[in-house]
Amino acid sequence: MSLPNAHLSDYILGKVVKRPVLRGVALIKRHLQGSEVWFIVLASGVGLIAGVMAALLGHFAHALQALLYGFSPDLRLSALPAIQPWHLIALPLGGAALGLVRFIFPRRTRQPIDVVEANALYGGRIPLRDSLIVSFQTFLSNGFGASVGLEAAYAQLGGGIASKIGQWLDLKRVSLRTLVGAGAGSAIGAAFGAPLAGAFYAFELVLGGYTVAALAPVAAASLMAVLAAQLMNIEPFVIASTAGQSIEISGYLLYAVLGVMCAGVGIAIIRLVASVEAVVRKLPIGDIWRPMIGGLFLMPVAWAAPQALSSGHGAMHLYMAQQAAVVTLLGVFALKLCASVISLAFGFRGGLFFASLFLGSLLGAAFAQIVNQIYPAADLDILNASLVGMAALAVAVVGGPMTMSLMVLEVTHDFNLTAAVVTAALCSSAIIRERFGYSFSTWRLHLRGETVRNARDIGWVKALTAQTLMRKNHTTLPDDTSVAAMREQVPLGSTSRVLLVDGVGDYRGIVLTAEVWIETQETLTPLRELARQTEVYVRPDMDISAIMRVFEHFGVDDLAVVDENHKLLGLLTEKYVNRRYVEELERSQREFFGEM
Repeated sequence: MSLPNAHLSDYILGKVVKRPVLRGVALIKRHLQGSEVWFIVLASGVGLIAGVMAALLGHFAHALQALLYGFSPDLRLSALPAIQPWHLIALPLGGAALGLVRFIFPRRTRQPIDVVEANALYGGRIPLRDSLIVSFQTFLSNGFGASVGLEAAYAQLGGGIASKIGQWLDLKRVSLRTLVGAGAGSAIGAAFGAPLAGAFYAFELVLGGYTVAALAPVAAASLMAVLAAQLMNIEPFVIASTAGQSIEISGYLLYAVLGVMCAGVGIAIIRLVASVEAVVRKLPIGDIWRPMIGGLFLMPVAWAAPQALSSGHGAMHLYMAQQAAVVTLLGVFALKLCASVISLAFGFRGGLFFASLFLGSLLGAAFAQIVNQIYPAADLDILNASLVGMAALAVAVVGGPMTMSLMVLEVTHDFNLTAAVVTAALCSSAIIRERFGYSFSTWRLHLRGETVRNARDIGWVKALTAQTLMRKNHTTLPDDTSVAAMREQVPLGSTSRVLLVDGVGDYRGIVLTAEVWIETQETLTPLRELARQTEVYVRPDMDISAIMRVFEHFGVDDLAVVDENHKLLGLLTEKYVNRRYVEELERSQREFFGEM
């Protein structure tokens, strides 16, 4: 091959540089595929990046709030006693900025993929564009003061970076899911200065379970992220509890009641946000203008209670320190809930992670005061009840009973209190699983039509569709064929059923071969009169779980696969579908619980 002299040196340099780089990348990939130690090193690196990104995001959002609302950087927006009315114009301006971002980066036909959805359905694959846009939108929403937290951005950015690195290294499915969990969990751990909570966030909310193989990489990532955040002067989330106070049996029982109460409140909050969001979508307001309108609605709420703005870090410390009256606590609870619902329903980006912590602390403090008023012998500590309520409501809304329990342990260093928190958290979790079955994030996926209840890998279920499972070598006859003609064409024992179509190929039912060969059957009878399941069939895009439900509901052995034009495509048998489901389930469990 001849090249012009001007390009010859570039060509040689490219060959010299490119080949060693490719060989180095290939060597790294081989080490990662076969070595658990190297995978832990990779996860640690991902955690370090996630910690730095979480710290930067938190710093920038807080700096933007200080600039817009005119307070000292050592304060928190939600801790301000009052806000000048003209500062509140930042809320609709933030909505306008968010609308501008949506105008510049119009949404595609699908919703952005979050870390839970990615690990449940797509084997940990998250488009980097989704992560960057969602994180930037969350930053704008929180930075301009909307009542949303940055936790969604932390998890999305950490998980998205981990996914991109894992895809570039061609990690296998189980390893990629673990790395995404490590990235998301480590970012959360960095934000709170709580490595254990970050690790269990990955296990419970992003991976959907605990495995020995995932323990070391997830823990290493979380520790490295917290270390990175501390080096960047991110203050750990610390709350002073009534340390060392013993809790009587009656206290545990009352905290269990608080956990049950928080479960009910959590379900109500999740449904309320979804209902208001559905109402707002029906309004004649475009997606671009909706956040700005929401900002206008937030202004009077913020003027009445600045504690309703942002995530609520400052407000939580404020109310835990001053132990306000029940009326004040419930009033702030209502205003904070109102602000969060408006923010999310009108299109501000974020989640309810810290909002649920703050709301739970208010609910717990109010609960303790009411119980002490009715039953003085209980003598519940208000601060401790706030912390128990904080964890219990967060479990109901976000999920992760061990995540929230360990977070309380790490922010208070109080082992006695942690036992009460675990009691309430488990009660809350049990009620949610029994009566609702979703967290805030999975409920929103459910409303979009996804069958995701947690982050367990069910992507293989989606991949096994009727199109991929059906047989095409079935016997087909026109529906006007007579019994005598079928006996000539289909000997007894050759097949157990025949599928019928009309003159244009439309599906018209199934005929059992044994029924046609009954001696008393009229030989001139057309097969259409013997047809079964004329209106019972499946579509080619239905997944194996839905197919099995159809088999169970109608109690049939065979199902035709029919397209939207009613054309016959193939045949499914219950025996084969069940066998394929068991095979894939066992394979998925081996990958999840086995070694990487």
